[in-house]
Amino acid sequence: MSQRTKALGELLLEEGLITPERLAEANDQAKRSGRTLGRILIELGYLTEADLFAFLARRMGLEFVDLGEAQIDPAATGLIPSNLAKRYKALPIGFDDEGRLIVAMSDPANVLAIDDIRTLTGKDVRPVVATAADIMAAVGRMSRLDSSIEASAEPEEGSGDPIDISKVTDASDEAPVVRLVNLIITQAVSDRASDIHIEPQERDLRIRFRIDGVLHEILRQPRSMQAGVISRLKIMAEMDIAERRIPQDGRIGLVVQGKAIDLRVASLPTVYGEKVVMRILDKSSVLLKLEDLGFSEGNYARFKESFSKPYGMILVTGPTGSGKSTTLYATLNILNQIDRNIITVEDPVEYRLGGINQIQTNNKAGLTFASALRSILRADPDIVLIGEIRDRETAQIAIEAALTGHLVLTTLHTNDAPSAVSRLIEMGIEPFLVASAVDAVLAQRLARRLCDNCKEPYMPTREALVENRFPIGDDEEIPKLFRPIGCTKCGKTGYRGRMAVHEVMAMNEGIERLVVERRSTDDINRLAVEQGMEMLRVDGMHKVRMGLTSLEEIQRVIV
Repeated sequence: MSQRTKALGELLLEEGLITPERLAEANDQAKRSGRTLGRILIELGYLTEADLFAFLARRMGLEFVDLGEAQIDPAATGLIPSNLAKRYKALPIGFDDEGRLIVAMSDPANVLAIDDIRTLTGKDVRPVVATAADIMAAVGRMSRLDSSIEASAEPEEGSGDPIDISKVTDASDEAPVVRLVNLIITQAVSDRASDIHIEPQERDLRIRFRIDGVLHEILRQPRSMQAGVISRLKIMAEMDIAERRIPQDGRIGLVVQGKAIDLRVASLPTVYGEKVVMRILDKSSVLLKLEDLGFSEGNYARFKESFSKPYGMILVTGPTGSGKSTTLYATLNILNQIDRNIITVEDPVEYRLGGINQIQTNNKAGLTFASALRSILRADPDIVLIGEIRDRETAQIAIEAALTGHLVLTTLHTNDAPSAVSRLIEMGIEPFLVASAVDAVLAQRLARRLCDNCKEPYMPTREALVENRFPIGDDEEIPKLFRPIGCTKCGKTGYRGRMAVHEVMAMNEGIERLVVERRSTDDINRLAVEQGMEMLRVDGMHKVRMGLTSLEEIQRVIV
């Protein structure tokens, strides 16, 4: 043992990980207690367990993995039982390019453990090094998932007692299916996914997550798992498992990793079976502040001036998934005060807000946006939020509400702010009503944020900036920009999180005149820019200049 201890100490000194004085102190304690030098160094605080294991991994020519940051593949962890993982302090975490099973081990020299895992899984094993504490914590998380997710299932209001899913007798009730579904949901929440796509293919079942607006393939499962997984999800969402020919909708309420999560579930029949898409709604996200959504100082000031008025219409525009609802909810959080009656009509009500009267449309029962709006205006509202203007009738009532002393917040599908007023006119609203009622239009897109841990500065060429329409003068010095690299914290994408890119058009006398004259969108846009409106691309390029996102990302999200 003394020779091994001496060798370890010398190697740590050579690496500069400890000082000679600390090594001498640790050696003295190791001799007196009979414990290993590595354990003594960790207890004295001279070395972290992660530092020691990373050092040992380098000496053995193996990779060190920090399980707190690494992305763990649920399909891999489910290949061995948790009791075996605890016994060997070994956990499968993924697959490499050659199809080998990557196994995190605290002792990669344990040949017996590697042989047992290889025999059990039928796959070649590539060991990597991780700390024993990290492995045991990860195993504990995985083994707790089944009970934590099932026990926390909540019913929809008024739907009676929650279903005890563990007692449902169905093809989906087999342990591997239950475990796989739970792991998929938990992994999606951990990865900050907004949607889970479960897609039957010709030969297998593909699972993809939408993370920061981009779909990533997470794993594939054998086709034999398809029926069980789909049935399991439909049972949890209280959908009809016998009906496979028509689309269905449902909801699952869960608490995952301490977070209250709503899953909006939609099934869609395809040629290979039912595809299921789950939208993940994190209830904590409704507490977002408007200032945290990426507004520039000028855009925020213009938008705040509009929603601070007692009446008028504010339109938030953009494609599906551009964060319109999040912006409106954040605005309502500011406006939600005891002296105001706020009523919303939405399809669906994605987040429940305290102190606000929210109405869910029900087309089958005749409760449409238009019919709900008529009733709302008889209920003495101060502020009305309309989920979306889809037709002339809804637009007409909303315009009239804005003209009769109500503050109306709503969304519209247009590509930019000036197009919104033209869209309302195309719906059949008189131009003078649009000009009088609309107070501001906010257009937005969501762009991915560069990962702060791995983004890399670089000097672009002037040609590249001109090609990407980056605003730079001929005599202006080329700015330092940042580009994505990829690390464990961002899942090797180079991006982590999203922010909004905005365009705020405040209505004024000049723009109102153009609207009444039915002038083109280009004319309205030209005047708005002259009066200080920053176009979406300009705001995006400001954020590129600030190092918040990349040139390529703005090119991806803004035409």
